[in-house]
Amino acid sequence: MNSTLSLPEVLRGALAGLLDGLPPKQATQAVDRLIANYRGTTPTDAPVLRDRSDVAAYAAYRMPATFEAVRSALGALRDAAPGWTPDTHLDVGGGTGAASWAVTEAWGTQRSTVLDWAEPALALGRELAEASGVPALRNTVWQRSRIGSALTIESTDLVTVSYVLKELTEGDRDTLVDQAARAASGAVVIVEPGTPDGYRRILAARERLIAAGLRVAAPCPHSAACPIDPAGTDWCHFSARVSRSSLHRKVKGGSLAYEDEKFAYVAAVRDDAVDATPVAARVVRKPQIRKGLVMLELCRADGEQAKENVSKKHGDLYKAARDTDWGDQWPPL
Repeated sequence: MNSTLSLPEVLRGALAGLLDGLPPKQATQAVDRLIANYRGTTPTDAPVLRDRSDVAAYAAYRMPATFEAVRSALGALRDAAPGWTPDTHLDVGGGTGAASWAVTEAWGTQRSTVLDWAEPALALGRELAEASGVPALRNTVWQRSRIGSALTIESTDLVTVSYVLKELTEGDRDTLVDQAARAASGAVVIVEPGTPDGYRRILAARERLIAAGLRVAAPCPHSAACPIDPAGTDWCHFSARVSRSSLHRKVKGGSLAYEDEKFAYVAAVRDDAVDATPVAARVVRKPQIRKGLVMLELCRADGEQAKENVSKKHGDLYKAARDTDWGDQWPPL
């Protein structure tokens, strides 16, 4: 790895040229099929990534966004538990390994294992990890395994499950979350699309993790019932900024140098292994900045939603509010 490059830059470099040699029409068809699967419903017995063209299109189309979403969720976990470092990590349904890249960005010393049922995805993930030159990535174990009710997860410090639950039946989702909770000696991080359906899947997973004895470390500042009605018009989600490479713009047909990935997540920990400090509140909507005023929407440690207006008369707190972003803890440390 070039020490002057950040891991996101290394990822973009590893992805460069990925679609070289793939006919444009075939690449476009693969991306269109992935978009349909991403927004729709995929049965448990049908892997989304079927062949090399699917996997190449996925890596160019979705891997940067998945990396940034998981990176953001792990950042919240690190803020809550700055003294904890996982030695072992299992990425369930990890495909080409975006979550493993994010875990390496967060800690960089873990031994990761990626489980997925699509051999082409594992093969490309291995290639990308090797091309990175990063020891923690190059030492990743890539293991083919069907993600469903028959899956058995061995004990590990950290389990990540990113953008997987929507591909499973409800029964298999519950089984996977329960397996993750039993296997994780430290923490479980689950990430889904930032849609109403994604939020509902995260909410159901959150309830099962709590029932299994884990405590929510992020984004919620509590482990009480979520104050947002899953049957209503509101849902809990966040946003991560994704820098687009020229390859990314080509595949996605966009012109901007960035996009915003909306995602929902839960990070839960075992209290006897991870010392996670609860935050007082978290900003759950993009702050609204007006002249001399910042309006914040918060989820508080008492389990309630609240609005807080911070004006210039609050002095340093107002300056902090202007620098506060969606998903940050409040007040800042």
